[in-house]
Amino acid sequence: MSYKIHLSRKGSPNFLKLIVVVIAIIYFAQYIIDPFHFGFLYVVNLVIHEAGHVFFMFFGELLYASGGTIFQLSVPFIFIAYFCFKKEFFSAFILLFWLGQNFINVAVYMGDAVERELPLLGGNNVRHDWYAIFSYLNILQLTDILSTITYSIGVFIIIVAAVLSFCSALKVSLRFKNKY
Repeated sequence: MSYKIHLSRKGSPNFLKLIVVVIAIIYFAQYIIDPFHFGFLYVVNLVIHEAGHVFFMFFGELLYASGGTIFQLSVPFIFIAYFCFKKEFFSAFILLFWLGQNFINVAVYMGDAVERELPLLGGNNVRHDWYAIFSYLNILQLTDILSTITYSIGVFIIIVAAVLSFCSALKVSLRFKNKY
């Protein structure tokens, strides 16, 4: 099966949105280049992550350890879904950047499961979430590959966010049509 991409413009570009897209691309590209980048969203994501642990603390050890990541990835997704439901697609596409950055952030934390060298909230006496998760699932040996896949998903989401938000700001629609 073969597809052809059709581009069509509806109206003139929104230059304010284009500026927002360029700023988002510059900001979030920093996380692709340096996954350890410490930016404003790091603090926001940390608060959301820790709230996930509080929410899941009564649901067993595995969900308690996973709760931070579950919240960290689901909160941006919920906002994206909300804006899609409201048909405010530009806002949803901009929030995709945040979701992608969260995947990169999770990949960094995940990749530290074996060495456990990242500074954790609470100091050296706290449990490392991903060490606990991977140990529980008996897949600690897969840490590198799983963190690489997670990082790649984050990069992919950020690239998709850049393309979609740029097209939205230019008021260009992409349509995939079957050639047959």
